[in-house]
Amino acid sequence: MADQSVIDASALAAATFREPAAEQVRMMTAGRELIAPDLLFHEIGNVCVKKIRRQPEREAELIEMYELAFDLNIQSSAVDHHAAMRLAIEYGLSAYDASYLWLAIELGVDLITLDRRLQQAFETASRRH
Repeated sequence: MADQSVIDASALAAATFREPAAEQVRMMTAGRELIAPDLLFHEIGNVCVKKIRRQPEREAELIEMYELAFDLNIQSSAVDHHAAMRLAIEYGLSAYDASYLWLAIELGVDLITLDRRLQQAFETASRRH
């Protein structure tokens, strides 16, 4: 069985929309079983909408990229929202980012993110738990 990792929206968005960090994300996810909070695809959808608003001429292409993200085998997981909120307060994160942090800590797995603040919170929290 592959090692499991939590993937956040920053990493998946980079890969999905072929951003400069896409190759870095592909290397970080290679051979990994990916899991994420239920909110992941809502966040990716929001990224897509923002990109379309900035570049309406790319709408069809961006929607196609978004739809391909659903082909990835990312397991969805519920989150303890109260515990995530406490992490958000403790580490100065959004409630969304804290959901990824909580899940990675709860499962005892790596967190794949491009968000420096979230990565730093994960490293700190991992040492405590």
